[in-house]
Amino acid sequence: MDLLEITEKHRLRREEAARLLHEIADSLARHNGLDLQREGKKIRVNVPDRVALEVEVEIDSDESSIEIEITW
Repeated sequence: MDLLEITEKHRLRREEAARLLHEIADSLARHNGLDLQREGKKIRVNVPDRVALEVEVEIDSDESSIEIEITW
């Protein structure tokens, strides 16, 4: 299968970002995967029972970030 990579960046309010993270977490918990809708196409990402989770926090005086990566 060819590599499919989707990258999106948005400026959101903190509450909107939290809502999106909740939606992703709920989908993983209930449906064992994630459904994405992009450019009129529905993409199903199946996620196995066991995954690797990496959380990275960077704190700087100008800009800080939290990066969450799930791989399998």
